[in-house]
Amino acid sequence: MAVTFSPSSSTATNIFDVGKYTVELVSVEPHKCTSHPPPKPLLIATPSEGGVFPIFLFLHGYLFYNSFYSQLIQHIASHGFIVVAPQLYSVAGADATEEIKCTAQITNWLPEGLHNFLPSHIHPNTEKIALGGHSRGGKVAFGLALGKIATTNDLKFSALIGVDPVDGMDKGKQTPPPVLTYIPQSFDLGMAVMVLGSGLGEVKRNPLFPPCAPKGVNHRDFYHECRGPAYYFVAKDYGHVDMLDDETGGVRGKATYCLCKNGEGRAPMRAFVGGAVVAFLRAYLDGDFASLEAIRDRHDEIAPVQLQTVAFLEN
Repeated sequence: MAVTFSPSSSTATNIFDVGKYTVELVSVEPHKCTSHPPPKPLLIATPSEGGVFPIFLFLHGYLFYNSFYSQLIQHIASHGFIVVAPQLYSVAGADATEEIKCTAQITNWLPEGLHNFLPSHIHPNTEKIALGGHSRGGKVAFGLALGKIATTNDLKFSALIGVDPVDGMDKGKQTPPPVLTYIPQSFDLGMAVMVLGSGLGEVKRNPLFPPCAPKGVNHRDFYHECRGPAYYFVAKDYGHVDMLDDETGGVRGKATYCLCKNGEGRAPMRAFVGGAVVAFLRAYLDGDFASLEAIRDRHDEIAPVQLQTVAFLEN
């Protein structure tokens, strides 16, 4: 299945708006593939115009569907990146070990497999690849990058992004394998890192449910363990799932509206996350730091959300 996402020419140069590329969204089901099946189902957002493009491997949050991020990954792809969003599982327990292993398998599949599911004039650049994830997917991304589980990685990641990453229920209640060590700058990643957080993620929606990104295991703790170069941005009035699609269907989709403390709407937070990811990928995959420095230095002027925290560590 393929659908298209067309750019808005008047704002194509703004990272927080749709970029200059028309985007094709491709769904890949392994059981339907006659050759080079991926280890897991994939949702791929790719530019439609010909060229060679860097890759961003993006991992979904706990019990979410990759389709819940279709608007976000299309935003990123419209700026000249191939975004690969696997469906790591349908049902999962607390242990994320298998997700880390599966992500390694998908990474190793990319050089020989990915091009088979892209238009013939689209060429993935497997020498420029970034890894990222939302919520538990952020934990999985960090877990793979840190080697928390023994895996074989044929490709080298150039950048790592955690979108409101969560390492468990609370400090001392991390889900296995634990990623956080609570030792400042202990993450020996050997690559640039960006952590994006939500100001409302650590706030309970109601007394019956815990916060979706609890203090002690959230974005703040991940950033504190990063070494430079590292960037950290927290959106003040938005919640843990506010970067998802405007409409997320089914029981799980409806749950995203009731379990977490949310902002007034999803579009501003999604635009911010998409734009920040684009800026970071431009910087560390393409060597263009202008957009990332603009967010850091002029966020009050250009960002679609108010930032309560802006921090960075030099290399």
